[in-house]
Amino acid sequence: MAKKTHFAGDGVVVIGLGRFGTAVAQSLVHLGHDVLAIDESARLVQSWSDRLTHVVEADSTDSETLRRLGVQDFGHAVVAIGTDIEASVLTVLALSELGVPDIWAKALSQNHGRILDRTGAHHVVYPEAAMGERVAHLVTGKMIDFIEFDDGFAIVKTTAPAEAAGRTLSQSALRTRHGVTVVGVKRPHQDFTYATQDTVVERGDLLIVSGPTALVEKFAALK
Repeated sequence: MAKKTHFAGDGVVVIGLGRFGTAVAQSLVHLGHDVLAIDESARLVQSWSDRLTHVVEADSTDSETLRRLGVQDFGHAVVAIGTDIEASVLTVLALSELGVPDIWAKALSQNHGRILDRTGAHHVVYPEAAMGERVAHLVTGKMIDFIEFDDGFAIVKTTAPAEAAGRTLSQSALRTRHGVTVVGVKRPHQDFTYATQDTVVERGDLLIVSGPTALVEKFAALK
């Protein structure tokens, strides 16, 4: 029988110990959060029992089983179930019925995501699609890193273009000319600094730039 474990209200339950779920669980533990990991596979539970503090073999689609585990006391839940769409949806429904206030769920497709949203997920993520888009940006441009938000806004890390080298941000007027904001500058072997109008950009500097996605993409393509 599943045994209840007591966690603080900001604890996180991670359901599904595939590659995505284990990556999330390990990162949360590394950040100092209390994590309860759940999977129906005895093999996966056994393999992760010595790497995660609390790992339980259980059927996450059964709300009574989750209740016995004390999942309703958690502040957050991540449903990371892989290819079993039915189990994913039923798990989100069970968590919603238990009143978990912050439910994140992995979706395999847009239709799957819509169902999760209507079933009770507060946040739906598409890790494969998001990673594919991110890699595409990194491969085809001068970007070193790329993050896009839902409203068409992006933040990128890219090398400084030639037109900015040896000039202050006020002199190069990157914001006026390209519609982007330089948030910070990282020079080799020096600490990151937040950018001001008086910040001098040198050749080889890394820039953290924000703005509309289309504009930061164009800026990152500058030579």
